[in-house]
Amino acid sequence: MIAEDALIARYLAPLAGPGALGLRDDAALIVPPPGMDLVLTKDALVAGVHFFSDDPPASIARKALRVNLSDLAAKGATPAGFLMALALPADLDESWIAAFAAGLGEDARTYACPLLGGDTVRAAGGLSISITALGWCDSGKMVRRTSGRAGQTLLVSGSIGDAALGLRLRLEPDAPWARALPGPLRAHLADRYLHPYPRNALAGAITAHAAAAMDVSDGLLGDAVKLAAACGIKGLHPRILLDRVPLSPAARAALALAPDLLQTIMAGGDDYEVLMAADPDTVPALLAACAAAGCEASVIGELTLAEDPAFVGADGSAVPFSSLSFQHDWTA
Repeated sequence: MIAEDALIARYLAPLAGPGALGLRDDAALIVPPPGMDLVLTKDALVAGVHFFSDDPPASIARKALRVNLSDLAAKGATPAGFLMALALPADLDESWIAAFAAGLGEDARTYACPLLGGDTVRAAGGLSISITALGWCDSGKMVRRTSGRAGQTLLVSGSIGDAALGLRLRLEPDAPWARALPGPLRAHLADRYLHPYPRNALAGAITAHAAAAMDVSDGLLGDAVKLAAACGIKGLHPRILLDRVPLSPAARAALALAPDLLQTIMAGGDDYEVLMAADPDTVPALLAACAAAGCEASVIGELTLAEDPAFVGADGSAVPFSSLSFQHDWTA
């Protein structure tokens, strides 16, 4: 196992941004640009829970950073940098660390989000990565989860369900639907599980036109319920038209082969798309701005005052789900 000082100097210091002080101090120093607010978010990834231990190290690094960038995107914030705590098992060799750092560095450059500091420790158990991402947004303009109101339209970026299906493929490669799915479609689903695609290009569109937003990480249906609940309005619930939820060709093909995969698609999680609520008169501008930024958004329903959330099929009837989102099990 490489010594900590050598690891930092060889693999992490080259990723450092200006505020990191060369990773030679105990803290970073950043100054928000005039008229900007600082937005912070944090996500942790643990081997065996959020990724497989034998996943490519570069893919693990990219996922760790991108899930945080997704949170910034949903707030309408531009990435500014990140802090990372890295707990490494003793049996990881230096080639693994080199590949991890290479993947992390490529994404740090792609998303203009440099490393600002952090910590490296030896893990008693499995690999874990905790990243705190920082971003900027115009002062007072951060788009909150709590600003939804009855009558607003619900929209979502990109497509839903690919990553959860990719995980199912990994866990059940011999399932009939998995065997029947053409190779390129299987590859697409596998990639979406390994590599989230944060929608940072939509930050401007979200800030300009969305009333409320959050990233979709634990499942579309459950996250829509969370958004409505966060608004603090009694009886506010989502009404989602399931046939309007955008699916990729791969997800549509999988669903045609196994209709029970609807549960996985709608509630499986790991989408890292952006769920938005917008006043009806701003929806055309929001859709146009998303398209102009290179990521289509789709209208999928509305926020409404009702007794319960409603998930409606193409025939207008309610569709039951056994669960609405991924939940960590704290009782195990």
